[in-house]
Amino acid sequence: MVALTERAVSKVKEIIGGQEPRPAGLRIAVVGGGCSGFSYSMNFENSPGMLDKAYPLDGFKVFVDQASLLYLDGIEVDFVDEAEGSGFKFNNPQVKSTCGCGSSFSV
Repeated sequence: MVALTERAVSKVKEIIGGQEPRPAGLRIAVVGGGCSGFSYSMNFENSPGMLDKAYPLDGFKVFVDQASLLYLDGIEVDFVDEAEGSGFKFNNPQVKSTCGCGSSFSV
């Protein structure tokens, strides 16, 4: 299961609302790269892939491909707005370690 906090849902809806044409949902994926081996990817999509898992939320869907689902099961995505900056934060219970800058992880 992939979950988004209320703040994250609100921010995604705000971004989607400003796009034309309006995307159907948000793709969250894990891609290879970074100093710890994996990093997160977020993109807006017009339709799901054939093997995607779709999670319906408040007015949009979250799409996750099968390979990424192995690494994202139980994840919570939040949106933080702090003095150091704002952005989406991934709270993943499967992560064993992260790099120094926090942008990549290993499981």
